[in-house]
Amino acid sequence: MSDVIPRPPFDPELATFLTALEARGPFTLTTEMLPRMRGLDITEEALDERLRSRGYERRTLTVPGHLRHPITLAVIQQIGRTGATSAVYTIHGGGMMFGHHLGNLDSYDDWLLDDHDVVLISVDYRLAPEHPDPYPVEDCYAGLVWVHAHAHELGIDPERIVIAGQSAGAGLAAGTALLARDRKGPPLLAQILVSPMLDDRDSTVSTRQIDGVGVADRQLTRFGWDAYLGARRGGEDVSVYAAPARATDLSGLPSTYIDCGSAEVFRDETVAYASALWAAGGDAELHVWPGAFHGFTSMMPSAAISLSATAALADWTRRLLGSGTR
Repeated sequence: MSDVIPRPPFDPELATFLTALEARGPFTLTTEMLPRMRGLDITEEALDERLRSRGYERRTLTVPGHLRHPITLAVIQQIGRTGATSAVYTIHGGGMMFGHHLGNLDSYDDWLLDDHDVVLISVDYRLAPEHPDPYPVEDCYAGLVWVHAHAHELGIDPERIVIAGQSAGAGLAAGTALLARDRKGPPLLAQILVSPMLDDRDSTVSTRQIDGVGVADRQLTRFGWDAYLGARRGGEDVSVYAAPARATDLSGLPSTYIDCGSAEVFRDETVAYASALWAAGGDAELHVWPGAFHGFTSMMPSAAISLSATAALADWTRRLLGSGTR
């Protein structure tokens, strides 16, 4: 560890997860580990069976991505639903390097799918380092453009598309929203940014606090930004779409839900982004969960602080989409 400074304490209940994690020994991510980390931790057959048991079905669409290279969208909706409804266009996390567009979909149950009749669309964007910036964010934007253009056949209201992501996926969601604004592309009803990875410059207090401790620490995020940006990381030649924290104008963006933990590496860039949205006259709801590490709601969903975070997102979503829509 280098340049370590005092940090907020971890929530005692969440700390038990970190203790178990530390018992496994140090973890250092390497490029050679990425193929294994990109796999789906459940078979597609098992995923579809879980969805059917909850009244949902999944289909796969191939659409044009960046430079018209084909990318995949997973479309999940209630079995037999009809009419036009809201859509949530979701972007998976994984430092822009790993993760899977079919992974962690159960994290949408408690705050979205259980309460709302929506179409959930997950985009399989191409990953760094094989496909560095701008491929991931441009793939996400191209998928969004296709969804908006084909809203009628998807059973979607084109004026009620929400973009959502967690971690790197939230950073890509923020970048995609900026692209949509600047290119006068699809209108977005809202954006949901959960623990977003926004700033490549490695200059905040929270990056120094969460160094060699917790989940997704300073070294891991540096590795991700290096994979995504290469030698440009931290320099002048980085676009706001790749690293949205660099944006100086956040006007004209949709209503935003944004949150993070007080004991995670992305805390300061998350708070700064919310403040910049407010400074631009935007509508943003910010939550900083005390003692929470990165990804806490996924890793310990039944912890008290995780239940509070999920409930807050569910409440915001009900106010956005209306209650009792399922």
